[in-house]
Amino acid sequence: MAGTLIEKVLARAAGRDAVRPGDIVVCDVDMTVLLDIQFLHDRLLDVVAVHDRDRLAIVMDHAVPAPGLREAEAGTHAREFAARHGVEKFFDVGRHGIVHQVLAEQGLALPGTLVACTDSHTCAAGAYSCAARGLGPAEILQIVCTGTTWHRVPPTIRYELTGAPHSWINGKDLFLHIAGEFGDATNCALEYGGPGLGALSMADRRTIATQGAEVGADFSIFPADRACLEFVASVAPDAPMHPVLPDPDATYAEVREIDLSALEPMIAQPGTVIHNTRPVSAFPDVAIDQAFIGSCANGQLADLATAAEIVRGQRVAPGVRLIVTPASQAVYLDAVRLGYVETLVEAGAVVTNSTCGACFGYHMGVVGPGEVCLTASTRNFTGRMGSREASIYMASPATVAVSALRGRISDVRDTAQAGAAS
Repeated sequence: MAGTLIEKVLARAAGRDAVRPGDIVVCDVDMTVLLDIQFLHDRLLDVVAVHDRDRLAIVMDHAVPAPGLREAEAGTHAREFAARHGVEKFFDVGRHGIVHQVLAEQGLALPGTLVACTDSHTCAAGAYSCAARGLGPAEILQIVCTGTTWHRVPPTIRYELTGAPHSWINGKDLFLHIAGEFGDATNCALEYGGPGLGALSMADRRTIATQGAEVGADFSIFPADRACLEFVASVAPDAPMHPVLPDPDATYAEVREIDLSALEPMIAQPGTVIHNTRPVSAFPDVAIDQAFIGSCANGQLADLATAAEIVRGQRVAPGVRLIVTPASQAVYLDAVRLGYVETLVEAGAVVTNSTCGACFGYHMGVVGPGEVCLTASTRNFTGRMGSREASIYMASPATVAVSALRGRISDVRDTAQAGAAS
């Protein structure tokens, strides 16, 4: 029986030859990830024994270093849990990062495997051909104890990519085009492929896969092509992989074609990304107070490189705060070694510790009433990054960086800096 990517990965996890949309399957989970903030309220300390400590990881990411006493206590609980159950894949402060970045760089998101975590952007691991999905705390607790969970096999929407994007187009622009053009994809899997796939870097694929959560997709997945396998082999050369490709005669709920060469820099207007995005040229007079580059979607090394290239030798506009948050300690260190941090700071940016902080309005960049923020993070709904009276626009790191220099939403393609760089 022919299968889509998600059908083939879920079939393997369920020990079945094949599955089809609508099937409910009980699956063995290859990697389950716990987060620091889960230890604030979840009943993890009641666990007597974990099912398999080698298939369990703990990542300190949402509120690190601890910004308050409750978060400090959660960290203590996480350390106690790791010690009690012998969890060796424990990424404490100093080794930490945003969970989806850590999974990637530690080789814990492997082609053909099933990944579970409470974070809604767990679909980020789909860039590495994983079936990865955010689940509720009770479900994660069950997996910790039993090693299994269930999934309803979703129908798959396939994006057939052609062409190649302009050098300043980011995976964020592709996603915002998809969200604006096609809207909601609740209870579906999103699959990406086609002859244009090779034009997308692994960083772009991570951005796109991560953002699948914003249109309600259960899973967001890329094939285990050469680029994917080479990346995973570079970080986890001996890890067991189960790479799969979709069958040529697989059945899709819909196939949508996108010409990457036709993409423009995109902006999501405040509130939602669904049917709410427009080209950057539609926003000639929107002044900003804060510009943010970071999160699991766009805090990767490639994103910091883009920002540094754009702001090099220039200054952030008066009255604008440019905040840059590397996605992990490893990204931060690489950015220091390559000079990106120096360039950003010289331009007037603040480069923070690696954390989810500003993205979910917790710390390290909360926005106030009446402020306008242009963000290259994951979400732009009301109140997401702080005050419910703030306005949050979403864009790519390139658009955010050039807008920070100009003090208003701007098109990176119009700048002399961008022209010289390209």
